[in-house]
Amino acid sequence: MSQLTRIIQYAREQLGAEPEYLWAKFPSYFILRHANNRKWFAVFGDVERKKLGLPGEETIRILVVKCDPILLGSLLGTKGFLPAYHMSKANWVSICLDDTVSDEEVINLLTISFDLTKNKI
Repeated sequence: MSQLTRIIQYAREQLGAEPEYLWAKFPSYFILRHANNRKWFAVFGDVERKKLGLPGEETIRILVVKCDPILLGSLLGTKGFLPAYHMSKANWVSICLDDTVSDEEVINLLTISFDLTKNKI
């Protein structure tokens, strides 16, 4: 089972979120969002490595999540984390879904993103 499949399974079972494919032009891109407020908390896609500042011509699967700017600073110095792709680089981070980052850490960050984007009571 791929890391992507494991992360989506967690999102379904624990966060109640289903992948939504919004862009016909980019069929590998999809989002996860809250059912109640419709806010996105995750974006997945296949991006060319060179667009991410990485060497090579192939594409890489990424997950972009929202996180606290303080946490963001420490993540960007770690292998498997990159500046957000097509989202605010001040509040979002890209995670390489190639098993460089553990499932536990990806799930933790996905859950943080879910919490940061949910309705405030």
